[in-house]
Amino acid sequence: LLHAITDALLGAICAADIGRLFPDDKEVNRGRDSRDFVLAALEKVSQRAMQIVNLDCVILAERPKMAPHIDAMRDHLAKLLGIDADRVSVKAKTGEGVGEIGTRQSIASRVVVLLSGA
Repeated sequence: LLHAITDALLGAICAADIGRLFPDDKEVNRGRDSRDFVLAALEKVSQRAMQIVNLDCVILAERPKMAPHIDAMRDHLAKLLGIDADRVSVKAKTGEGVGEIGTRQSIASRVVVLLSGA
């Protein structure tokens, strides 16, 4: 989810994606805390005199069930991003037994961020 948030922030300012800015073949990025990527992207947003209006996250996973963790995730993300929790949406969807998500072969996330001029 943090990588998707990073890419959403970078995409909203038309910057390079996470893989180009933080290539996984560079030793410094191996095992790196994903929060570092979010904070670096947030800094780029700030440098462009932009700020987050809201963040909408969807986690696609059959298991584990996300519902018990949604509020804590929203609060953690808000704190990380320096915004109020009421500006962060975290939802979870299943694959209903279909495809890689539904058959528990993978988990995915989608994120949309709305920015405005600071």
